[in-house]
Amino acid sequence: MSEEVTIRDNTFVLYPEKAVLWKTKGILLISDLHLGKVNHFRRSGIAVPHSPNDQNIERLIALLQEVKPERVLFMGDLFHSHYNQEWEVFGQVLKYFPAVSFELVMGNHDIMSDYQYLKHQLIIHREPLKVGSFIMSHEPIDEVPEACYNFAGHIHPGVHLRGKGRQGITLPCFYFSKDQSLLPAFGAFTGLYKIKPKVDDQIFVIVDNKVLKV
Repeated sequence: MSEEVTIRDNTFVLYPEKAVLWKTKGILLISDLHLGKVNHFRRSGIAVPHSPNDQNIERLIALLQEVKPERVLFMGDLFHSHYNQEWEVFGQVLKYFPAVSFELVMGNHDIMSDYQYLKHQLIIHREPLKVGSFIMSHEPIDEVPEACYNFAGHIHPGVHLRGKGRQGITLPCFYFSKDQSLLPAFGAFTGLYKIKPKVDDQIFVIVDNKVLKV
């Protein structure tokens, strides 16, 4: 179950798959997939299961089929590290959606050669991408220009919710302040950074395949 939020008179749809659709533009924002991370650890001799790889790809395919975006902006850290075979699996997925423009706002983990990105017809943005009054970046901008709003990733935001007694849980979330939004990490094999929201901030948690405002 998705939720909607209005920012600067623009409507954005928040999906439990951890992605945002800019409704009027048909632009899907996805951050921090960290594809290939499992393979990277396994090649280093760390025995981790393959399932997060499959989950990432399956959720991406299902989301693209449901949303049918015109453009997809990967907001950095698309691939975790150096090349491995999961990059080719990802490339095959993109071929099934030839009408979609796939673009990458480069992040700190995006270290492969340009050839690897271009062979899968990814458009590369080495600097934050400005679309109207919105600035799309991997890392949050320190000082957002007054007339602009910043969407960013990198942080992997989570919020700690307390229940009765001493019970509590930290959940991935979409975070909105007056001039900046932090997107949750799409990747299934990523951690969380607990944010400390201010009074007027908006927080939407992801739980049980639902997006809920808290």
